[in-house]
Amino acid sequence: MKKSVKWILNVVMIALVVLLLIFLENNKSDQGMLISVLQKGAILAIVAVAMNLLNGFTGLFSLGQAGFMAIGAYTTAIFLIPVAAVDGVYYMNGINPGIKAFKEVIETAPSWLQACYPYLALIVGGVFAALFAALIGIPVLRLKSDYLAIATLGFSEIIRALLSSPQFDTITNGSYGLNKIPGFSNLLIPFIIAGVCILLMILLIHSTYGRAFKAIREDEIAAEAMGINLFKHKEMSFVISSFFTGVAGGMLAMFMRSIEAKTFSIALTYDILLIIVIGGIGSVTGSVLGAFLVTASKEWWLRFFDQPQTIFGWEVPLFRTGFRMVIFSILLMVVVLFYRRGLMGTNEFSWDGIWNFIKKPFTKKKTAKGGAAQ
Repeated sequence: MKKSVKWILNVVMIALVVLLLIFLENNKSDQGMLISVLQKGAILAIVAVAMNLLNGFTGLFSLGQAGFMAIGAYTTAIFLIPVAAVDGVYYMNGINPGIKAFKEVIETAPSWLQACYPYLALIVGGVFAALFAALIGIPVLRLKSDYLAIATLGFSEIIRALLSSPQFDTITNGSYGLNKIPGFSNLLIPFIIAGVCILLMILLIHSTYGRAFKAIREDEIAAEAMGINLFKHKEMSFVISSFFTGVAGGMLAMFMRSIEAKTFSIALTYDILLIIVIGGIGSVTGSVLGAFLVTASKEWWLRFFDQPQTIFGWEVPLFRTGFRMVIFSILLMVVVLFYRRGLMGTNEFSWDGIWNFIKKPFTKKKTAKGGAAQ
């Protein structure tokens, strides 16, 4: 397929997505569930691609994503809560005077700065997550395999405990969590942010650094023999992955409008790991596809299993609250058994692949006719 045709198809696909989002934005009252699923799917897609950058492309088995999301979420939320709502949020011990003074300065800043402020807050949340990753990466990245997973998982739980501890009440509001967080002003915004973040990670994967990450994944000894600094590149992958995870955490705070420490439990990391396993470890397209499929399945498609169902006066057994997770687990087992490399494996979306798939049946028919004629 010609490059010009591919560009046209890309533009058409993006235009269709934008039109769909505009339609949903104008019909919020009727499409609330679909909008919620799409927004959460876009946020989790960033985290999944970031985790895949670390696990799938660099070969580092980390389970600290929930901790970095928590850092990004709390940082973004603290910066975004309006001054007028502060007393209603920090009603127990009050807010740190320095944070309140900073908020008052921002609210008197020029309008252009206030318009950019939510995006700057997301970046700051990502930077804080990256700084923590840089610090803990020094000791933990010398570990391998299961030991690295255990260390990062422990870090995630430490962060969650610190955020809810009474010593940080004036900053994180302790176990009471944060609420009254301003949300996205438009449905297009989270998708634009997700698109930019994923595009930046794709560019990194296809750069010389990305090739070095893949070399480390394949064989560390061979990579080191080729002159690749193992610790430098592992640290870089870890920090970059944590930055985008922190940005996604801030987006999750804006999506949910209220957060608390238990939101970022181990189960969240497992959900993200589940997404990249279903989509395909080592596939950016698979991570994005898996994020939307898993979110839609858990939050929307399987919800009717949680409601009692009656057929011709006979009440179907087992259809009760929580049964959808049983069905979801069964579907997960089917995917793992029959698609062990995930839905995409290590493949990526391409128009050539779609075109070849469409042509395949017709090519077989022509070959069969040619063989019969001979």
